[in-house]
Amino acid sequence: MIRTTLIAIFFLPAIALAQDSPAKDRKEGRYEWRSKHDRDGIGKFYMGREIAHVMGHLASSWLERPEREEEENPKKTIELLKLKEGEVVADIGAGSGYYTFRMAKLVGAKGKVVAVDIQKEMLDIIRDRMKKEKVENIEPLLGTEADPKLKDGSVDVILLVDVYHEFEYPHEMTEKMVKALKPGGRIVFVEFRLEDPKVPIKLVHKMTEKQVVREMAEFKALKHTSTSDKLPWQHVITFTKEAVKK
Repeated sequence: MIRTTLIAIFFLPAIALAQDSPAKDRKEGRYEWRSKHDRDGIGKFYMGREIAHVMGHLASSWLERPEREEEENPKKTIELLKLKEGEVVADIGAGSGYYTFRMAKLVGAKGKVVAVDIQKEMLDIIRDRMKKEKVENIEPLLGTEADPKLKDGSVDVILLVDVYHEFEYPHEMTEKMVKALKPGGRIVFVEFRLEDPKVPIKLVHKMTEKQVVREMAEFKALKHTSTSDKLPWQHVITFTKEAVKK
């Protein structure tokens, strides 16, 4: 049943937001476009990695599927984050708010979770749930493909669950995220393990730890502080923003 569910999501092109393939091979700055590429990718490459299609809001019900408890163990994911009451957390690519609402309970009334997504429809789902459950410490925020729209130095933790590999502009997004972190703040990547062939996810929707570390090496303020493989199928890869030395 688990494998069937995953195939339904990652193999059907209707689930992804439509994006045209490049007409010809070209390279501009940090990015490269290739006419021959994975059908589940957009044909755009960053540091040798093809960027995957974005999951559209029509698949939002899949994000709340019961099987996700077994496949991802969100309870363990939250434990690994070690959130503290009063912290400001940004959930980038928040989707339907699967992790947003869990984290909101932990940071409490003095804290806040900024739920960032590029799809207004996803944020509307979060707003509806906030109203129904009377949750007040979540801030839905509409970002763009290149900018999460977070204020500089405003966030303690940035969480990216199965989303970084879909960023159309990963360098620009990371640049903005690093600026948004407070000194000592953390950015946490939760990505399906490409190293493990048993993880039944399409290749462009998985990343190796090595590739994540390689891409973050572009940002000197970030230090790779830990990697956990305690989840069934995913890495939890954490980077910390070093405080400015006086």
